[in-house]
Amino acid sequence: PALPSTPLVTHNANSRRFETQAADGSVAFLNYTIAGNRITFEHTFVPDNLRGKGVAGNLARAALIEARQHHWNVIPHCTYLAGFIKQHPEFADLLEPELQP
Repeated sequence: PALPSTPLVTHNANSRRFETQAADGSVAFLNYTIAGNRITFEHTFVPDNLRGKGVAGNLARAALIEARQHHWNVIPHCTYLAGFIKQHPEFADLLEPELQP
């Protein structure tokens, strides 16, 4: 049997968010604001039916990879994203310099 695929994370720049859609149409997202070379991640939202399936982690990873590609300094106002960076120190260098450990 095939393994369930990880839903694709897309960057919806018009809505200023990274998002993924489940088969049932529900959408999870991580929204942000950008000022200069700083991206502030504001909030991660995952609908109840998608929780506990790694969706928030997929959103965080995709957003941080894109931040690295664009050389954005990350400000994690979102507590989930801040915790994700602590658990995945390979992304700590993306933090705004005064926020780096």
